[in-house]
Amino acid sequence: MLTNNKNNTINEMQYVVLEDLVPQDHLIRKIDKAIDFEFIREKVKHLYSDTKGRPSIDPVVLFKIVFIQFMFGIKSMRQTIKEIEVNMAYRWFLRIGITEEVPHFSTFGKNYKRRFENSRIFEEIFDEILSKIAKAGLIKEETIFVDSTHIKAYANKRRIEEYKVKETTNKYVAALNKELNDIREQEGKEPIKEEEKKKIVSKTDPECGMFHKGEKEKQLAYSVQTACDKHGWITGCKIHPGNINDNNGGLEFLGEYIEKHPEVENIVMDAGYTGPLLLHELIKNGKKP
Repeated sequence: MLTNNKNNTINEMQYVVLEDLVPQDHLIRKIDKAIDFEFIREKVKHLYSDTKGRPSIDPVVLFKIVFIQFMFGIKSMRQTIKEIEVNMAYRWFLRIGITEEVPHFSTFGKNYKRRFENSRIFEEIFDEILSKIAKAGLIKEETIFVDSTHIKAYANKRRIEEYKVKETTNKYVAALNKELNDIREQEGKEPIKEEEKKKIVSKTDPECGMFHKGEKEKQLAYSVQTACDKHGWITGCKIHPGNINDNNGGLEFLGEYIEKHPEVENIVMDAGYTGPLLLHELIKNGKKP
């Protein structure tokens, strides 16, 4: 039977409770139950003044907004705020009432620039949540799986500068080069010389790098090294410019990783991680690649 809903109730006053509008099986409820985000407040306390400035937006809310953005795959902070405005589950998670104003989309960017940019707060929050997961017995780190992926940078590849620089190395490569030079000196050979190479720098985003692999088109990008356990938990990650290959990126990433996670015994990698310097460093530290 065809019906016509003539009862226009959109302008009626209704008594509702935000708690009742969020389904009990919603993912956001499960996250809220599993993780107490109040630890963030203590971790960022030193980044705020006790006596100066206006009262800030709750830092727990700021980081929960970012959590929503990445958890639900929202592309921009502007769109994230728009989604929060109309999504009752997001408002409930942030403890923002139905009629309360949602923070402006630029709020997090301003706070990041003024407070968080030069801190390790994101890494500390990641490590804290990972620690809670490990204490619950959900992570098995005897064996980890490592791979990288490339993320295209928001940069015009035609707006670049090229110049020659001496090749810089991270502390792990520097230590290995010192070992090699000591051996070469004992054998009466010349030390390894620093090489010059062409460096391409984006005028738009100087931190990215020119990525080119096989038949793929050259593009400015970032390389993300990621480690996970056998259950799929991401246990570590590190971002490099896109021109850094897996051997060099993996050397720095895994060097730092095994310092923080000495319990790791086996490291599973693909053929992109077969460089002698990387394998030497892992074996030297008692890890089986």
